[in-house]
Amino acid sequence: MEKDQTGQILGQAQLYSQQIQNVVAQKTAFTMELNEIKRALEEVVKAKEKYVYKLSGPILIKVDAAELKKDFEEKEIMINLRLKTLEKQEAKLKERIDELRTRMIKVRPSAGEDKEEA
Repeated sequence: MEKDQTGQILGQAQLYSQQIQNVVAQKTAFTMELNEIKRALEEVVKAKEKYVYKLSGPILIKVDAAELKKDFEEKEIMINLRLKTLEKQEAKLKERIDELRTRMIKVRPSAGEDKEEA
């Protein structure tokens, strides 16, 4: 029974660990995208032109600078919300791993003693 519980707990911990890795990878990607948007937004503001060029696939398109600025600001807000959500997910997953550690200690309170006796 103890080995079954231990195996189950370890399996859950491994799953949570993988989920944390996925969340961290997503956070990294969104952070990079956010930095690109901030730099692009700075350039649009610095340009002080009515129209600027936007890359769309392999071509440049002339667009209204105010509209592009608005688009970048909306994307920035959306990405910040996604990052906050990912941070909450990461925190919850870490809590679950801590709960599993506590359960593991309860299931195998003598795990550390076995090694000392050997």
